[in-house]
Amino acid sequence: MKYNAFKRWAVAGGLLMAATACERDLLDQVNPNLATTESFWTNSNDAIKGINATYSGLQKLGTYRRWLNFAFDIRDDVGFSQSPWNELRDWTRFAVGNYDFEVNFNVYADHYRAIFRCNQVIDNVPKITGMDAALQKRVVAEARFIRALCYYNLVTLYGNVPLRTTASTDLSILPPQATEAQAWELIISDLTTAQADLPASYTGNDIGRATSGAATTLLGKAHMQNRRWAEASAEFGKIILSGSYNLAGSYTDNFRHTSENNIESIFEVQFSDVNTGDDGDNVNALESGQRSQFFGPPVLPGEPGLGFTDGEVRPWVVNEFLTEENNDGERDLRLAATVFYNRADQTQFPSTIPADNSPVPLVYGQTYPVRFGSNSNNLRRVYWRKYQTDYYRQFEDFNSPINQRVMRFADVLLLQAEALNEQGQTGAAIPLINRVRRRANMPNLQASNFNQASLRTQIMHERVTELTGEGTRWFDLKRWGLLDNQAGVDMLKTHDDDFNNFVVGRSSLLPLPQTEVDLARLQQNPNW
Repeated sequence: MKYNAFKRWAVAGGLLMAATACERDLLDQVNPNLATTESFWTNSNDAIKGINATYSGLQKLGTYRRWLNFAFDIRDDVGFSQSPWNELRDWTRFAVGNYDFEVNFNVYADHYRAIFRCNQVIDNVPKITGMDAALQKRVVAEARFIRALCYYNLVTLYGNVPLRTTASTDLSILPPQATEAQAWELIISDLTTAQADLPASYTGNDIGRATSGAATTLLGKAHMQNRRWAEASAEFGKIILSGSYNLAGSYTDNFRHTSENNIESIFEVQFSDVNTGDDGDNVNALESGQRSQFFGPPVLPGEPGLGFTDGEVRPWVVNEFLTEENNDGERDLRLAATVFYNRADQTQFPSTIPADNSPVPLVYGQTYPVRFGSNSNNLRRVYWRKYQTDYYRQFEDFNSPINQRVMRFADVLLLQAEALNEQGQTGAAIPLINRVRRRANMPNLQASNFNQASLRTQIMHERVTELTGEGTRWFDLKRWGLLDNQAGVDMLKTHDDDFNNFVVGRSSLLPLPQTEVDLARLQQNPNW
């Protein structure tokens, strides 16, 4: 489904209103060629169009195209923002003043747009007569998976969110504001149902659709967030033993458009730079990612366009990679794939500008000092490299073709190791970690060197070096309880000054958009 597969589709109605100087009444004229909800859901082609529209909901500004990257990768202790857009910068550092700030509103609203499309499919596709039963089940299961993914993000970011489970447009009916426990119950129910009705794989243009492995993995992750270690472990075990997934040969294969939907991929949001139109729901609307434009290194006078640098990386991340050498006595190869920084032959992030003959990385085809000149501040900054397009071009724009890897096999291996360790099975966890480390040419961990507590700390390190910048860290911080108490927040402050603004009991959740609170009569999140 890589190119033009998620064509925008919507059931719409048109109202033409006309008036003349001699007519006081308005004439309602309905275009007879437009589909309506009543006339649309009649055959399998309609069902496919409907489910494709739900996938396009994952490509919106408030989902994986742009702002969700800020919600997860910049608000944690790994990323931060020095954006000149004050509201965006403050939103990432727990200082939200305007609850209807467009980024906050878009994240919330675009997830619900996708959910509404899912609900249309779930409500209407089972009513289509004469449709192949297996295809009918699959399409509904795809919708349940996407609905679960959207609620997985929403409950993590906003807590007690409304649960919309039907496609009703009756504005007099307000959806109930659920507790977090109720939201997780719906997520787990949707994924359990989807797991049974989705295929293990697809072929041709259908590659990229949700699989049973995707539903199983997200189900395991949902259990992990609720610290149900045994239940999570059971789901991850299905993935590991399935034989359907493995680690890709190269770590960088996970972040390039030339190696998408590979053997390590469990679910990706499909992006393409074929269309470069507007952000609407028409058939020519763009389907590209924009993370690389917003996270790219800064544009300098006279240089080709790079990024806005609205998101950067805290230097402690570099030091985390430098805590141990690989089997060849060199740096962890994942460091260069994760960030751009002014590399020096030192074991810690450089506090001074290295000598001219120090090894430096290439940045969009130029060495670091050439690219950034002699500005010492620029040379000490750390920029994102994951999902940047420097490997095949020397500029960034709003049309990146790189798929967003939402779930991949390495994450499953590390989560399974964590789940086993939390159940006291420390020895069984270590081979899973070593499997991930071997791909990066890192030395094996020895079981005799670890107990449950020390392996827990090691897993935290492994998740930084393997998964930084992939939208997993915020979930980790919540699962590990580091956002629940002042001691945890104080530790995060040593990584990230933004946590000086973090208020325990408030800042682990974003404020619900005020417009939604007022219209849907919601209770605002605690202490906002």
